Amino acid sequence: MSRLDRWFEGVSRQSARRVSRRNWLSRFGGVLIGGAALPLLPVARAAEKHTVGEDGVKGREGDPTRCEYWRHCAIDGFLCSCCGGSHTACPPGTEMSPVTWIGTCRNPADGKDYIISYNDCCGKTFCGRCMCNRNEGERPR
Repeated sequence: MSRLDRWFEGVSRQSARRVSRRNWLSRFGGVLIGGAALPLLPVARAAEKHTVGEDGVKGREGDPTRCEYWRHCAIDGFLCSCCGGSHTACPPGTEMSPVTWIGTCRNPADGKDYIISYNDCCGKTFCGRCMCNRNEGERPR
C-alpha cells in the first residue's frame, strides 16, 4: 500500500471515530442548502451605471424596451420586449420563424459594430404596442 493510501485510510478512520453518519449527513445537507441560498444574497452592483445620455441610451447599452436601443437599429415591426417576449424569445401565443433578417448595429458602450439577427414571430397579427421602424443598419457596413 502506498503512503497516500495509508494517509487517506488514517484520515477516514479518525473521521469515522469522531463523526457519526447522522452528523455528517446534517452537515452535508447544511452545505447543500447554504450553497443553494448563496445566489439569493444581495450583490453590490456599483460598477453598473444607469445614466441616460444625450442620445437617449440608458446605462451602458440602453433600454431593450425602447426603439432607440442599439440592437434595434435595423428592426421594422413591433418589439417583442413590449409584447411579452425578449430579443431571444417570442411573445406568448407566437412561435419563432425560421427566416432571419440581419442588420449591422453599433454598440455605444464599446463603439463596435455587431451583426444582429432578427427573427419574425408568427401566430398573432400584432400586439399593437412599441412599433419600431429603423432602417439604418439593414446592410453590413
